[in-house]
Formats: sequence, structure tokens, C-alpha cells
Amino acid sequence: MPHRIRRYFFFGMTILAGIGLGIFIGYRVVPVQNPETAPDTLRIDYKTDYVLMVAAIYHQDGNAPAAEVRLSFLGDASHLKTIQTAIAYAQERGYAPVDIQKMLDLADAIQDLTKNEP
Repeated sequence: MPHRIRRYFFFGMTILAGIGLGIFIGYRVVPVQNPETAPDTLRIDYKTDYVLMVAAIYHQDGNAPAAEVRLSFLGDASHLKTIQTAIAYAQERGYAPVDIQKMLDLADAIQDLTKNEP
């Protein structure tokens, strides 16, 4: 019986030592470097998904100025161009027609906002 307990003890200690060593190496020896991760560096598929999420929220609440603020998170100069690029990508990749329609509705709303700005 003592042999079995000793085996489990050393197994547990080995696991704990491995976890401790991994944490030490991860935080002290080779820490993560913070790469440039601004939203405007996202790939087109992620930007399209973000625009779709904004369009879905706009579809629910109808608040175009809030949608414009959400789109500004992506950092692109023209919100309308961002939406149009997302629509083109969504059509190319076969997104659901209802999702594409939501993005089209958002584009119309943003276009109306820019027309009414002084």
C-alpha cells in the first residue's frame, strides 16, 4: 500500500511542478508580446461579422446614430464604405439573404444620416 501512495504522491507533484514551470516560462522567460491589435487591422471576415452584428442590433432598435457609433469602433474613415465592403464579402461567401438584407438596411440608414448632416 505505501508504494501505491508514494506513486500517486510523485505523480501529483510532477503535475504541479509542470504547471508551475509552465507558468514561470510563460510569464517570465517568454512573455507574450503585445502585437498591434487595433480593430482596423481585422481581416475582412471578422469585419463583415462585426458589421452584421451592428446591422442586427440596428434591425432591433432602429437607432442609426448608435449604429454609426458602433461602426466607428472599426476605425475606418467611411462607415458606408465599410458596410458596402462587408456586403460584397457576404454575398461572395454566401451569407444568408436575411443577413445581407439587414446590412443593406443599415447601409441605407447610414447613407440617410450622412445626407442629413450639416
